[in-house]
Amino acid sequence: MASAPAPSLDRTMESPQRKEIYTYKAPWTVFSLAWSHRLEPQSQFRLAVGSYIEQYNNAVQVLKTRMALPPGAEYPNMQIYCACEIEHPYPCTKILWSPDAGGGTGGHYGGRDLLATTGDYLRLWSVSDEGEGKMGHKREALLNNNKNSEYCAPLTSFDWNEYDPSMIATSSIDTTCTIWDINTQTARTQLIAHDREVFDLAFSRGTDVFASVGADGSVRLFDLRSLEHSTIIYETPNLDPLLRLEWNKQDPNYLATFKVDSRSTIILDIRLPSIPVTELGGHAGCVNAVAWAPHSSCHVCTAGDDCQALIWDLSQMSKRPVEDPILAYNAEGEVNNLQWSSSQPDWVSIAFSDKLQILRV
Repeated sequence: MASAPAPSLDRTMESPQRKEIYTYKAPWTVFSLAWSHRLEPQSQFRLAVGSYIEQYNNAVQVLKTRMALPPGAEYPNMQIYCACEIEHPYPCTKILWSPDAGGGTGGHYGGRDLLATTGDYLRLWSVSDEGEGKMGHKREALLNNNKNSEYCAPLTSFDWNEYDPSMIATSSIDTTCTIWDINTQTARTQLIAHDREVFDLAFSRGTDVFASVGADGSVRLFDLRSLEHSTIIYETPNLDPLLRLEWNKQDPNYLATFKVDSRSTIILDIRLPSIPVTELGGHAGCVNAVAWAPHSSCHVCTAGDDCQALIWDLSQMSKRPVEDPILAYNAEGEVNNLQWSSSQPDWVSIAFSDKLQILRV
């Protein structure tokens, strides 16, 4: 029996006072994106987006919003604009704002809003208001743990620990993960995490446990208090590479991951290793991104090459398969990335082609 289609987000967006989808057009393909954790009185949102240009010179833009009355319009509209552009070598594989919303990771950076990027190296940037909606930026650090070679192994991803904002973990194609102390700008530890390239990692709740995925098809669990051992909690049946990993911060028993060139998202319970709790289908193209709701333990959003972003309710997944999403949004292009705002959890951002869109969910 055919399942009913998920309700479209477009149906909820008919109020003339409040258009619920906002679009920013960048001068290049948008790949990486991140929400700031700071709430700003002058700008409803602050985000960062990174370019994907197949050459050395790339860029990161810091975006803000302002209210404006378009010509001939009855109501003011929110506009997204570029407040600052940072030159970046190579496309950045990931961007994150400091989880320390007060800024400064314990005062070390003087209260400025910090941004981190990975690509060839881990870089830290600070941004500060310059008035009239514009922002200035400064590179605070370039962190490189491979001092003995002129070559570097590209970094595939990183995570910024929410409970200890001085700690960042990076993953690399050289099979390693590195834990950085950004206050001292030194590596606390580096470990061989997988048999092949590491594609992603994520911290659990707290400061000690993180997980990683990679080209060897495994999800591995690490504890910084005893790094001699790791636990393989899942392996793909044919050892197909796993591309991304997202930890459920509301219920840290659950992880989401997906295989390269796969149309489904795998939900894992670390208490029941080796077998997924459920697999989320629904996409007609490859999945590219997944994000847990920051305010709910049972909602997750997936996005992919079928131009769709789907929101799923997993509250009943232990009793029956999750077959259909509860919300669907059709974008104008293949969705490269997706982030759910932790400071304003009614909003999700997606990246497709040269556009960033902010959607109210």
